[in-house]
Amino acid sequence: MHIAPLARHILRISILLPLLAGFSLPASATTASATVSSPLHPADWCKRLVVRMPGVSNAMCLQSELLPTGVNSLQGFPLLARQIPAKKTKRNQTPLRVLLMGGIHGDELTSVSVVFRWLQWMPTAAAQQFDWSVVPVVNPDGFLAPKAKRVNANGVDLNRNFPTPGWQQDAPRYWANRTKKDPRRFPGAAPLSEPESKWVHDEMLRFRPDVIISVHAPFGVLDFDGPAQPPRRFGRLLLNRVGVYPGSLGNYSGVHKNVPVITIELPNAQKMPSDAEVKRIWLDMLRWIIENVESQSELAKVHSVSLPSSEPPKK
Repeated sequence: MHIAPLARHILRISILLPLLAGFSLPASATTASATVSSPLHPADWCKRLVVRMPGVSNAMCLQSELLPTGVNSLQGFPLLARQIPAKKTKRNQTPLRVLLMGGIHGDELTSVSVVFRWLQWMPTAAAQQFDWSVVPVVNPDGFLAPKAKRVNANGVDLNRNFPTPGWQQDAPRYWANRTKKDPRRFPGAAPLSEPESKWVHDEMLRFRPDVIISVHAPFGVLDFDGPAQPPRRFGRLLLNRVGVYPGSLGNYSGVHKNVPVITIELPNAQKMPSDAEVKRIWLDMLRWIIENVESQSELAKVHSVSLPSSEPPKK
């Protein structure tokens, strides 16, 4: 049976349309080939996330009130965050701003879970003193990979991708010489080459945090970079500075931007600390912020005050 030209044309279109509907251009020249459509509803996000989060239920995830930031990972998963304004401050006192992050390394599963757990305690009086910007999963592609991995979909260690001075020379040299080109610590082709690290950088500019809390695992210590008095311990975690690396968040923010960064290294990347320990770390962290962190806006006011000139007055 012969098909008329018009009918043949319609048949071709009916075959091609489903193929074209699923086609999308890569986010960048180096984007991983696999693409995932962005989930549209919190139930979809939580359904995918909770299977990887020890100690976090689907109900707890849904109650977190996370919203899309407008930035997606390379594979299309939205970076989710929650902005929580202060409710309890002293009169005429500017609340401190806290940027709280987990999951910048996708295989550190407990770092994500702990942030979700802490989101449940935001209504407490101690937490309501602060303005919060909270992003529990900075690296969703690494977190949701078939086997969770440290790096993002481009194979970049996001915590080596921040624009520290001399990055173009120092980061590739450190990766080649010190890590022997460990693929888990590849810093990327350029600073802020990845949408996830760029979002963190842009959020720092927008939110202007007074302190950054970044949760990691599994070294079981506290690390600290920046101008404030470092904490001695949060719960059972003791201060033990692990070093400064080209492109790390601690180096970029704490050393070069003078915004304190606490890196909380949980003792296990797969198994959560006890509920009591999660609570102790939280309360010790809040207490340390109250006692040691100064408002960046207040510091700017102090620094803007003109000092008297040491030169003798001109006659």
